[in-house]
Order: sequence, then structure tokens, then C-alpha cells
Amino acid sequence: MKNTNSRTVGIIFVLLGASFWGIGGTAADYLFEKATINVNWYVSTRLVISGVLLLGVQMLLAGKQAVFSIWKDSKSRISLIIFSLFGMLLVQYSFMASIEAGNAAVATLLQYLAPIYILIWLIVRGHQKLQIGDVIAILFTLVGTYLLLTNGLFAGITVPGNALIWGVISGISLAFYTLYARRLLDFYSSVTVVGWAMLIAGACMNVIHPIWRVETQEWTISVVGVLGFTIVFGTTLAFWMFIKSLAYLEAKETTLLGTVEPLTAVISCVIWLNLPFGSWQVVGMIMILVLVVYLSIAKK
Repeated sequence: MKNTNSRTVGIIFVLLGASFWGIGGTAADYLFEKATINVNWYVSTRLVISGVLLLGVQMLLAGKQAVFSIWKDSKSRISLIIFSLFGMLLVQYSFMASIEAGNAAVATLLQYLAPIYILIWLIVRGHQKLQIGDVIAILFTLVGTYLLLTNGLFAGITVPGNALIWGVISGISLAFYTLYARRLLDFYSSVTVVGWAMLIAGACMNVIHPIWRVETQEWTISVVGVLGFTIVFGTTLAFWMFIKSLAYLEAKETTLLGTVEPLTAVISCVIWLNLPFGSWQVVGMIMILVLVVYLSIAKK
């Protein structure tokens, strides 16, 4: 049974991580539209740099043993590679590809179908029984997110085919990412796991699009600043905090709390990209905040 202090730490981590990820999605939308940055180069760059940053900090704070011990066990090596490719790489690439094909709002909505995939998997595998509270929480999440991102207008959702496909893949890979990470976190630091996963995923992406092959001419101060933010806060800290929260919270709970990402995505879009903000979006924000408060104070 996790104590109150541990739950509080986990809640803080997942809320901050989701907020950084949400704002990072808006920032990526800005880079794709304003700076015409190639999505393959962008994913390659942010993964490699973020992985190096995390592993470098871990080595300084905990030493080489903490960084490289994960490679000494054959089962851990295999699990890390699987997590890197089907968790980290798929989450990163599919989300960014969905943003590029559509927009940050649609990509966020589709990605946060992950709780449904998690519940279905847990029920099919017999790990838990479907409870009415789970159904209500997920419906509350979906309705709140829908209102937040569409202002209640069904006709307002225009999802290109490739944006829809990548968005669905993003949700499924986020569910896998959340569930699969536990088998590594039981033995290794979250910084080590996330750092190596990013570096491995980034190395694979570099085969497709090397970092040094940049395809944009819009290198202004603002573009460089936004790119730096998406790497440090929107990627490095966001993913580490999300994974770290799994040490304190259940996977289902972490993903549901992570639905504050759409909240931060919409707010940042309104302030930064001048996205119109309607009354039904306020209702959606309130629904998501109510859900966050409920999960924060509810018993395990």
C-alpha cells in the first residue's frame, strides 16, 4: 500500500510531466508550421539529445555502474530494447506525426484514449475486474477532453486519415509504454531506463533521418528557443517525470492523471497560437480538473 507522501510525489510528477508534454506539443506544432521543420529530423534530434542529457546527469550523480548495469543482464537488455522501440519510439514519433498531419489538439485527444486500451488489456489478462468507477472515470475523461478540444461541436473535428492513424497508434503505444515500463523500474532507476530508451530510439530514427541533415532555413532566435524547450522540458523532463510517477502510482491512475496534458495544450494554444476559446471548452477544463482532484484524494 503506497503511503500518502508517496502518492503526493507521484501525482506531482505526472502532473508536471503531462503539462510539459502538452505545452511541448503546441511548441512542436509551431515548429512544423512556422519553421517547416521535418518531423523525422525533429524526432531524431530530440530523442538523441534528451537521451544524452539524462544519461549524462545520471552518470554524474550516480556513477557509471548506475548507467551501464542495465546492459549486464540479458533479460533486461531485451526488455529495454522492446521498451525503446515499441514504447518510446512509437509514442514519440506517432504523436509528432499526428501533430504534423493534423494539429496538436487532435493528436492529444487521440493519444489520450490510452486509458481505455490499458483497462481493456488488464481486464482481458484477468488482472482486474471492470468496476463502475473505472467506466465513469474514463467516460468523464473522454467527454471532458472532447469538450475541451472541440468546444462541443462534432462538426469541428476534422481529422485527416493519416493524422487519425498516427493518433490511434500513439494512444496504443502510450498504453504499452505505461504498462511495460514497470518490469524495468523494479530494478533500475527511471533516469537510466528513460535515458537509454531515448538514445536507442533516437539512434534508430537517425538511420531514417540523421541529425546533421537539417531541412529548414528558419533558424531564428525564437525557433532555436522553442526547439530547446521541446527537447529539455517537452521531452527530457516530461518523459522522466511520467516514468518516475509509475514508481508511486498505478499505471491506470498515472495515465488518467496525465489527461491534464490536453488542458495545458489548449491553454498554451490559446495564449501562444491564438486558438479561439469557447464556453464548452471551459466546461471540459472543469471536468478534467474535477477528475484530477478526485484521483488525487481517492483511496487506492
